[in-house]
Amino acid sequence: MIDFAKVHSLGNDFLIVGQEDAAEVPSIGDLARRVCERHTGVGADGLLLITVKNKARGIVNFRIFNADGTEAEISGNGLRCAAAFLYSRRAVETPKIRFRTSAGDRECELIEGNGRLYTIKVEMGVPRLTSRDIPFDDGSDHARLIDYPLTVNRKPTKVTIISMGNPHCAVFVDRLPDRIEWHRTGREIESHPAFPNRTNVEFVRVHSREEIEVLFWERGVGETLSSGSGSCGAAVAAILKDLTGRNVRVRTSLGSLLVEWAGEKEKVYQTGPAEIAFSGTFACK
Repeated sequence: MIDFAKVHSLGNDFLIVGQEDAAEVPSIGDLARRVCERHTGVGADGLLLITVKNKARGIVNFRIFNADGTEAEISGNGLRCAAAFLYSRRAVETPKIRFRTSAGDRECELIEGNGRLYTIKVEMGVPRLTSRDIPFDDGSDHARLIDYPLTVNRKPTKVTIISMGNPHCAVFVDRLPDRIEWHRTGREIESHPAFPNRTNVEFVRVHSREEIEVLFWERGVGETLSSGSGSCGAAVAAILKDLTGRNVRVRTSLGSLLVEWAGEKEKVYQTGPAEIAFSGTFACK
């Protein structure tokens, strides 16, 4: 049996497990697939493994596995959910938590919280814009990929591609597409051969210089109700295209996140909610 907590940020839900509790499991990927399955498991978009390394300084190891069992580099909502869980359990003694991820260290700061619902600001790192850093491979090197003509459904589609430690491909639309259409397009772009590690996909509608609305297709998951790194990817893409200012409110299906980016070579910051849903145990054998 493995103890878990379920936490979500605007419907993007995660199951949180201590690294030591999962140490006896032969395959974490297999565990993620089983526990995240919404009909026969608990149900979630991903599984988070966390280990508190220094309680006084708030240093925590962080790993994330998608619902399909693949390991991802980072998740903005996942970081916020992990932070909310730690605050709720008083597992750290500081309002700032430094998470160690495969994409580098990321800092979370508690803005407010009441035991179940928290508002947390996350440092998401400096966006990576070159094709090598994303990575994106069409046989050429690109310093930036803004309005790149990616072949989708056998026709060129303008996309803007960046990395937030994980790859993101933003498709800007005048109207949000219907579900069948964007699921088909999201699935095709996710596994496009130019993305050696696959990619997350965001469908972005600009409402004003201060606000965008986004639909999210996440690598290894499919449709998600929100995405932290995806919101950052969409906002950074909108800023690069000069469609918004540098403080962008991102509307998701269940609410909004705030993304701030002062400029190139500067870190992106995101502020949003995380809510403890419930805890329980899962039979891992």
